[in-house]
Amino acid sequence: MPPKWILCRCEDVTVADVEHAVATGFTALEEVKRYTGFGTGPCQGKECLRAVVLALAAATGEPPEGIRPFTSRPPLVPTELKWFVAGPGVKGAR
Repeated sequence: MPPKWILCRCEDVTVADVEHAVATGFTALEEVKRYTGFGTGPCQGKECLRAVVLALAAATGEPPEGIRPFTSRPPLVPTELKWFVAGPGVKGAR
């Protein structure tokens, strides 16, 4: 994969970022998540998990199926939909 290939669009994580994380000593998916921030954006890893796992497997030499998934941590309190709507008629919207 090219080094500037973006794996996580939410957090702008590239292949080079994953390779740097591995070179720094972070070889587990959870460690790479904490180091790069992938999987912490709006998609919560739904869009980028597969791509990051493949990049991590290539960087570590471990087969992709041997990489354990990261821990999903949903928000403590769900965000009300009104905060995602930008309109003058919505109470609480800015």
